[in-house]
Amino acid sequence: MHEAARILPDAEFFYFADNFKVPYGSLSDEELTHAVDSIFAEIAKINPSAAVIACNTVTARCAKFLRDKFSFPIVGIQPAVKEAVRRGGKCVVFATPATAGSASLKKLTDDYGKGLTKVVACPDFAAFIEQNIFNLNEEKIANLLPDLQADTVVLGCTHYIFVKDAVQKKYGCPVFTGVEGTVRRLLQLLGKDGAEFSPQSREITFIGGDEEKNKRVFYEVLCRT
Repeated sequence: MHEAARILPDAEFFYFADNFKVPYGSLSDEELTHAVDSIFAEIAKINPSAAVIACNTVTARCAKFLRDKFSFPIVGIQPAVKEAVRRGGKCVVFATPATAGSASLKKLTDDYGKGLTKVVACPDFAAFIEQNIFNLNEEKIANLLPDLQADTVVLGCTHYIFVKDAVQKKYGCPVFTGVEGTVRRLLQLLGKDGAEFSPQSREITFIGGDEEKNKRVFYEVLCRT
Protein backbone atom coordinates (compact mmCIF):
# COMPACT_ATOMS: atom_id res chain seq x y z
CA MET A 1 0.00 0.00 0.00
CA HIS A 2 2.76 2.41 0.97
CA GLU A 3 4.82 1.73 -2.16
CA ALA A 4 1.79 2.01 -4.45
CA ALA A 5 0.66 5.27 -2.83
CA ARG A 6 4.19 6.64 -3.09
CA ILE A 7 4.34 6.40 -6.88
CA LEU A 8 0.68 6.76 -7.96
CA PRO A 9 -0.24 10.35 -7.05
CA ASP A 10 -3.47 10.39 -9.07
CA ALA A 11 -4.95 7.11 -7.84
CA GLU A 12 -7.76 6.76 -5.31
CA PHE A 13 -6.90 4.05 -2.78
CA PHE A 14 -9.07 1.74 -0.66
CA TYR A 15 -7.34 -0.54 1.82
CA PHE A 16 -9.41 -3.60 2.78
CA ALA A 17 -8.09 -5.35 5.89
CA ASP A 18 -8.98 -8.47 7.82
CA ASN A 19 -6.35 -8.45 10.55
CA PHE A 20 -8.68 -9.90 13.18
CA LYS A 21 -8.14 -13.25 11.39
CA VAL A 22 -4.32 -12.98 11.21
CA PRO A 23 -2.46 -15.16 10.52
CA TYR A 24 -4.25 -16.35 7.38
CA GLY A 25 -1.82 -19.26 7.22
CA SER A 26 -3.67 -20.95 10.08
CA LEU A 27 -7.00 -21.05 8.20
CA SER A 28 -8.23 -24.04 6.24
CA ASP A 29 -8.65 -23.64 2.48
CA GLU A 30 -12.43 -23.40 2.95
CA GLU A 31 -12.15 -20.74 5.66
CA LEU A 32 -9.60 -18.73 3.70
CA THR A 33 -11.59 -18.85 0.47
CA HIS A 34 -14.74 -17.72 2.29
CA ALA A 35 -12.88 -14.85 3.96
CA VAL A 36 -11.27 -13.47 0.81
CA ASP A 37 -14.39 -14.05 -1.29
CA SER A 38 -16.37 -11.85 1.13
CA ILE A 39 -13.74 -9.10 0.99
CA PHE A 40 -13.49 -9.16 -2.80
CA ALA A 41 -17.27 -8.98 -3.08
CA GLU A 42 -17.01 -5.65 -1.23
CA ILE A 43 -14.10 -4.56 -3.41
CA ALA A 44 -16.17 -5.29 -6.52
CA LYS A 45 -18.81 -2.79 -5.36
CA ILE A 46 -16.39 0.13 -5.80
CA ASN A 47 -15.61 -0.96 -9.39
CA PRO A 48 -11.81 -0.82 -9.04
CA SER A 49 -9.36 -0.35 -11.90
CA ALA A 50 -7.32 -3.11 -10.22
CA ALA A 51 -6.91 -4.88 -6.89
CA VAL A 52 -3.72 -6.01 -5.18
CA ILE A 53 -3.57 -9.08 -2.95
CA ALA A 54 -1.16 -7.89 -0.24
CA CYS A 55 -0.70 -11.37 1.21
CA ASN A 56 1.53 -14.19 0.00
CA THR A 57 -0.73 -16.87 1.50
CA VAL A 58 -3.84 -15.55 -0.26
CA THR A 59 -1.92 -15.19 -3.51
CA ALA A 60 -0.63 -18.76 -3.27
CA ARG A 61 -3.94 -20.34 -2.33
CA CYS A 62 -6.70 -18.12 -3.73
CA ALA A 63 -5.44 -16.00 -6.64
CA LYS A 64 -6.80 -18.33 -9.35
CA PHE A 65 -10.20 -18.56 -7.63
CA LEU A 66 -10.43 -14.77 -7.37
CA ARG A 67 -9.31 -14.13 -10.95
CA ASP A 68 -11.80 -16.68 -12.27
CA LYS A 69 -14.66 -15.04 -10.35
CA PHE A 70 -14.01 -11.29 -10.64
CA SER A 71 -13.60 -9.30 -13.85
CA PHE A 72 -11.21 -6.57 -12.67
CA PRO A 73 -7.42 -7.15 -12.82
CA ILE A 74 -6.00 -8.78 -9.68
CA VAL A 75 -2.29 -8.52 -8.85
CA GLY A 76 -0.79 -11.03 -6.44
CA ILE A 77 2.42 -10.81 -4.45
CA GLN A 78 5.08 -13.52 -4.58
CA PRO A 79 8.41 -13.95 -2.82
CA ALA A 80 11.17 -12.22 -4.80
CA VAL A 81 13.09 -15.44 -5.51
CA LYS A 82 14.11 -14.43 -9.04
CA GLU A 83 15.64 -11.15 -7.89
CA ALA A 84 17.48 -12.76 -4.96
CA VAL A 85 18.89 -15.65 -6.96
CA ARG A 86 20.41 -13.21 -9.47
CA ARG A 87 22.77 -12.11 -6.68
CA GLY A 88 24.20 -15.62 -6.52
CA GLY A 89 24.94 -17.93 -3.60
CA LYS A 90 22.52 -19.59 -1.21
CA CYS A 91 19.03 -18.08 -1.07
CA VAL A 92 16.72 -18.61 1.93
CA VAL A 93 13.00 -17.85 1.77
CA PHE A 94 11.14 -17.22 5.03
CA ALA A 95 7.38 -17.76 4.80
CA THR A 96 4.32 -18.78 6.77
CA PRO A 97 3.75 -22.55 6.89
CA ALA A 98 0.85 -22.20 4.44
CA THR A 99 2.92 -20.31 1.89
CA ALA A 100 5.99 -22.49 2.48
CA GLY A 101 3.99 -25.60 1.64
CA SER A 102 2.13 -24.13 -1.33
CA ALA A 103 2.38 -25.46 -4.87
CA SER A 104 2.96 -21.96 -6.24
CA LEU A 105 6.07 -21.37 -4.10
CA LYS A 106 7.39 -24.82 -5.00
CA LYS A 107 6.97 -23.98 -8.68
CA LEU A 108 8.68 -20.62 -8.16
CA THR A 109 11.71 -22.20 -6.47
CA ASP A 110 11.81 -25.07 -8.98
CA ASP A 111 11.73 -22.67 -11.93
CA TYR A 112 14.06 -19.97 -10.64
CA GLY A 113 15.79 -21.24 -7.50
CA LYS A 114 18.65 -22.89 -9.41
CA GLY A 115 18.82 -25.60 -6.75
CA LEU A 116 20.24 -23.14 -4.23
CA THR A 117 17.00 -21.93 -2.67
CA LYS A 118 15.82 -23.18 0.70
CA VAL A 119 12.29 -22.46 2.01
CA VAL A 120 11.95 -22.10 5.79
CA ALA A 121 8.54 -21.99 7.46
CA CYS A 122 8.24 -19.55 10.38
CA PRO A 123 5.24 -20.52 12.56
CA ASP A 124 3.70 -17.69 14.60
CA PHE A 125 6.14 -15.07 13.26
CA ALA A 126 3.45 -13.12 11.38
CA ALA A 127 1.17 -13.19 14.43
CA PHE A 128 4.02 -11.91 16.63
CA ILE A 129 4.61 -8.98 14.27
CA GLU A 130 0.91 -8.15 14.07
CA GLN A 131 0.55 -8.19 17.84
CA ASN A 132 3.71 -6.14 18.47
CA ILE A 133 3.71 -3.85 15.45
CA PHE A 134 4.34 -0.69 17.49
CA ASN A 135 7.01 -2.26 19.70
CA LEU A 136 9.11 -4.62 17.60
CA ASN A 137 12.11 -5.54 19.71
CA GLU A 138 15.13 -6.39 17.56
CA GLU A 139 16.53 -8.96 20.01
CA LYS A 140 13.20 -10.83 20.23
CA ILE A 141 12.92 -10.84 16.46
CA ALA A 142 16.42 -12.29 16.10
CA ASN A 143 15.61 -15.02 18.64
CA LEU A 144 12.49 -16.03 16.70
CA LEU A 145 14.46 -16.54 13.51
CA PRO A 146 16.55 -19.69 12.85
CA ASP A 147 20.33 -19.70 12.97
CA LEU A 148 21.55 -20.38 9.43
CA GLN A 149 23.88 -19.12 6.73
CA ALA A 150 22.52 -17.27 3.71
CA ASP A 151 23.83 -15.11 0.89
CA THR A 152 20.38 -13.63 0.28
CA VAL A 153 17.12 -13.73 2.25
CA VAL A 154 13.64 -13.43 0.76
CA LEU A 155 10.72 -12.34 2.94
CA GLY A 156 7.75 -14.42 1.81
CA CYS A 157 5.14 -12.72 4.00
CA THR A 158 4.09 -9.08 3.91
CA HIS A 159 4.19 -8.94 7.73
CA TYR A 160 7.89 -9.78 7.68
CA ILE A 161 8.66 -6.58 5.76
CA PHE A 162 8.16 -4.61 8.98
CA VAL A 163 11.24 -6.33 10.41
CA LYS A 164 13.38 -6.26 7.27
CA ASP A 165 16.17 -4.27 8.93
CA ALA A 166 16.38 -6.71 11.85
CA VAL A 167 16.52 -9.67 9.45
CA GLN A 168 19.27 -8.03 7.44
CA LYS A 169 21.25 -7.34 10.61
CA LYS A 170 20.95 -10.95 11.83
CA TYR A 171 22.08 -12.58 8.58
CA GLY A 172 24.34 -9.85 7.22
CA CYS A 173 23.15 -10.20 3.64
CA PRO A 174 20.76 -8.52 1.19
CA VAL A 175 17.05 -9.00 1.99
CA PHE A 176 14.40 -9.02 -0.73
CA THR A 177 10.61 -8.60 -0.69
CA GLY A 178 7.97 -8.98 -3.39
CA VAL A 179 6.68 -5.43 -2.97
CA GLU A 180 8.59 -3.67 -5.75
CA GLY A 181 7.72 -6.33 -8.33
CA THR A 182 4.07 -6.28 -7.31
CA VAL A 183 3.79 -2.53 -7.72
CA ARG A 184 5.62 -2.65 -11.06
CA ARG A 185 3.00 -5.13 -12.25
CA LEU A 186 0.22 -2.86 -10.95
CA LEU A 187 1.68 0.10 -12.88
CA GLN A 188 1.86 -2.05 -15.99
CA LEU A 189 -1.80 -3.05 -15.73
CA LEU A 190 -2.88 0.53 -15.16
CA GLY A 191 -0.76 1.84 -18.01
CA LYS A 192 1.15 4.15 -15.66
CA ASP A 193 4.81 5.05 -15.41
CA GLY A 194 4.66 6.12 -11.76
CA ALA A 195 5.76 9.36 -10.13
CA GLU A 196 7.38 10.11 -6.78
CA PHE A 197 5.33 11.85 -4.08
CA SER A 198 4.84 11.85 -0.33
CA PRO A 199 2.16 9.41 0.91
CA GLN A 200 1.61 11.62 3.97
CA SER A 201 -0.32 13.99 1.72
CA ARG A 202 -2.76 11.32 0.60
CA GLU A 203 -6.01 10.37 2.30
CA ILE A 204 -6.65 6.64 1.99
CA THR A 205 -9.92 4.90 2.80
CA PHE A 206 -9.39 2.08 5.30
CA ILE A 207 -12.13 -0.55 5.41
CA GLY A 208 -12.46 -3.61 7.66
CA GLY A 209 -10.36 -5.14 10.39
CA ASP A 210 -8.94 -2.81 13.03
CA GLU A 211 -9.28 0.38 10.98
CA GLU A 212 -7.73 2.75 13.52
CA LYS A 213 -4.74 0.46 14.02
CA ASN A 214 -4.23 0.09 10.28
CA LYS A 215 -4.32 3.87 9.77
CA ARG A 216 -1.77 4.27 12.54
CA VAL A 217 0.49 1.59 11.02
CA PHE A 218 0.38 3.31 7.65
CA TYR A 219 0.90 6.90 8.75
CA GLU A 220 3.08 6.41 11.87
CA VAL A 221 5.13 3.32 11.05
CA LEU A 222 5.44 3.26 7.26
CA CYS A 223 5.36 6.94 6.36
CA ARG A 224 8.03 7.86 8.89
CA THR A 225 10.58 5.36 7.50
